[in-house]
Amino acid sequence: MASGEYELALRAYYRAAAQQGMNVDILSALGSANLKLGRLGQAEQLLRRATAEDPAFVPALNNLGVVLMEKGQSGEARVIFQQAYALDSGDSDSIRENLRLAIAQSEAALYDTSNEKPAYNLVRRGQGSYVLLSQL
Repeated sequence: MASGEYELALRAYYRAAAQQGMNVDILSALGSANLKLGRLGQAEQLLRRATAEDPAFVPALNNLGVVLMEKGQSGEARVIFQQAYALDSGDSDSIRENLRLAIAQSEAALYDTSNEKPAYNLVRRGQGSYVLLSQL
């Protein structure tokens, strides 16, 4: 993983799972490698399994939050990052920054009305007179 060889890391993690059995560390590592490869669905499934097995495993929680942010689910990511931050006792700067970004993005989504395009209609009023009406 450190050298950026995520496919090789996946193979190594699967070998470790075959030898040791699937545990929270291996599930988290597999999820992290899939995240780096952009396989968000697979990463989410593996990280959810890891957090179900050990709800206090901070690296899996953090990486699950990252996956959710990538998928645009900032509200759920915010909750996950809050759990990770609390369990980590606020010691990790990266988790604090992830939480800050999730809070900002989830709050921005509450106030974002850019998806709502105002509908304008041009209405003729008499001869040569037009009025622009909006549904705002």
